[in-house]
Amino acid sequence: MKYYEIQILGEKSMPKASREQIADDEKKIIRELQKNSKENIDKIAKKCGFSRQKVWRLIKRLENNKTIWGYRTIVDNEKADLTHYTVLFKRSIAPIGRKVQNQISEEKIDNYFPELNVTIEDCLYVNGKYDWILSFTAPGLKEMKIFCEKFMRKYSEYIKAYEVLETIITVRKQGIKNPSAKEQVCLL
Repeated sequence: MKYYEIQILGEKSMPKASREQIADDEKKIIRELQKNSKENIDKIAKKCGFSRQKVWRLIKRLENNKTIWGYRTIVDNEKADLTHYTVLFKRSIAPIGRKVQNQISEEKIDNYFPELNVTIEDCLYVNGKYDWILSFTAPGLKEMKIFCEKFMRKYSEYIKAYEVLETIITVRKQGIKNPSAKEQVCLL
């Protein structure tokens, strides 16, 4: 196939080497965004060896095809008067119906108990000793316990057992090193 034929047919006929190169370029940009999603596009372009326009175009492409779901601010929970918890759930054998699947996938679990000021960070279905992981922040132990009790009542049919873990020190969160981790670890 000649160059002008590839151009006319569009991206679907793009040579395999070009698709692989774009994938490699996207991975470079993703790595930089994971280090700091607020980084200036010019700095990302310089670190990757790309033009500013190429970085912008590839970021838009990654957002449009949902490789990048969104961006998030990482907060120092201690300074925000919040505590981070992780709940590990062991599922029962009861099948989960469409209604519950939709509630979980559409993030309605965030809105169940608005009076508790609980923010769900992660909701993961996993393979291992436990089946489901829920990580969230709450103003304190009381709110965490109320949240877990209400959550268990709502989903008791589907949960066989659960275990709550309280985060003592966050060393890294979403790949970002906690700037206070060194001082906090020294206190242990």
